[in-house]
Amino acid sequence: MYSADIKKLPRHFLPADFMVTDWPSLEPYFKQLTERDIDTMPALEQWLKDQSELEAVVNEDACWRQIKMTCDTENKDLEAAFNFFCTDIQPHIQPYADALNKKLVNHPLAQQLDAKKYFTYLRSIKQRIELFREANIPLQAELSVMQQQFGVISGKMTVTVNGTEYTLQQATKFLESPDRAVREEVYRKINERRMQDVDALNELYDQLISKRNQEAKNADFANYRDYRFKELGRFDYGKEDCFAFHDAVKLHVLPLVNMIYQKKKEKLGLTELRPWDIEAEPAGTQALRPFQTADELVEKSVACFTKLRPFFGDCLSKMKQMQHLDLNSRMGKAPGGYNCPLAESGAPFIFMNAAGQMHDVTTMVHEGGHAIHSFLAHHLELNGFKEYPMEIAEVASMAMELFSMDEWETFFESEDDLKRARAHQLERVITIFPWIAIIDKFQHWVYENPSHTHTQRTETWNAILLEFQDGVIDYSGLENYRSQAWQRQLHLFEVPFYYIEYGIAQLGAIGMWQQYKKDKQKALDNYCRALSLGGTQTLPQLFETAGLKFDFSPATIQYLMEFVKDEMLK
Repeated sequence: MYSADIKKLPRHFLPADFMVTDWPSLEPYFKQLTERDIDTMPALEQWLKDQSELEAVVNEDACWRQIKMTCDTENKDLEAAFNFFCTDIQPHIQPYADALNKKLVNHPLAQQLDAKKYFTYLRSIKQRIELFREANIPLQAELSVMQQQFGVISGKMTVTVNGTEYTLQQATKFLESPDRAVREEVYRKINERRMQDVDALNELYDQLISKRNQEAKNADFANYRDYRFKELGRFDYGKEDCFAFHDAVKLHVLPLVNMIYQKKKEKLGLTELRPWDIEAEPAGTQALRPFQTADELVEKSVACFTKLRPFFGDCLSKMKQMQHLDLNSRMGKAPGGYNCPLAESGAPFIFMNAAGQMHDVTTMVHEGGHAIHSFLAHHLELNGFKEYPMEIAEVASMAMELFSMDEWETFFESEDDLKRARAHQLERVITIFPWIAIIDKFQHWVYENPSHTHTQRTETWNAILLEFQDGVIDYSGLENYRSQAWQRQLHLFEVPFYYIEYGIAQLGAIGMWQQYKKDKQKALDNYCRALSLGGTQTLPQLFETAGLKFDFSPATIQYLMEFVKDEMLK
């Protein structure tokens, strides 16, 4: 039914060999769309297709510029190419985009478009019109460039262990060492290295907050949080739902986190559990090493996905064939991981920083879930139809983490290692919730109080950390590191307020996993069916198609946490 034999979209409006180089060569196509007469329904539908084609070409060009820059943050030419798009092309596009949006919604024939097919698309268009302000164009250009400085700063962070230099991502493997002294040494080295850039990241964040706040004021919003909720298309929940989520995490998740860490403490035979002990195993037990090289990670991931459903494995194979994977951690590479949809090519790009650890497998299957979403939505007629809500996008990735556990024997030869890997995954499902709540609650405060000082920011961060702190790990003497821990979260700098989605989606993923355990094929069918709708349905409708209810209330959190707890204790 589904095929990974994805083809680059054929061009009908733009020349086949057209490349985005500068604004003068691009403008005529926007101008033509703006000035075109539309007098029939077929003419309107063709106009929408031509606009979609132009969007896809421009979006993919921008994506490649960002991909190349994050793969090599030390290459000034790549950084300049990305910055050129942000400052010399994108600002010229925005007024035309607004004019085209208004041309559509104000056109008499727009009322005759299929309401079911175009509802979410037109709703998003109207929202963009509401938010658009000429005064924000230069601000948004500056923000696009500034946000990438987090990757530039972080990409330069390295530590030396036993005479060898490692990126911070590579160095985390030492936190799995059976030698506790080594773990502590590397933990402190990583955090000391981060402390060297505290001032630079504080100053960068100050500038981002100031510009984002001005962006919101220009659009007549009381604060950036309210503006950003609208910009992110959060039609189905508000800040109060986020606050209820924070409270539910404290009430229903923290007790499970304490249970997990208490078991870890007992397993290691420690009188006190320290942060550098979390990933360790008892003496004599080797850390999980599911792969050695990036090629092996791809090979094993393809095998794992193929067992789950051949189509899934085909998607990863296609990406490998197209060289749409950059998986290894290395010097000068931006931190983190992402799946970047490519609107014209169809097959997305996966970027990550693998270092041979268990959490790299989780990252790979997570981004692989996103990739499958990109494949499944590529057939949709308009580029705008493929702009799905981030909450369902994260269900795609997080559900794949849980589905794939059944096939992890591709990564682990021994039954004991496989059992440990699955336990690690289920623990992570639970322990990530407090951090999601911390990051989200922190952002609400930051943008409700945009004029705060560094001291106030640190005090508030520490207070929020304390609210969600487990009762087992001993953090004494590490206050200096902890007070700046927010600086390691890429989302705060690059994609503000994009974090609660992980919590909502984790609940959805657990719900998908419940389905999977009852009827594997039906769950996978629901998964594919929902993802293939792209953004053509509302968020609650997408959840419903997946066999889920869009609900992240305290009662739902309590129910799903009990389910995961029962699975962990089996």
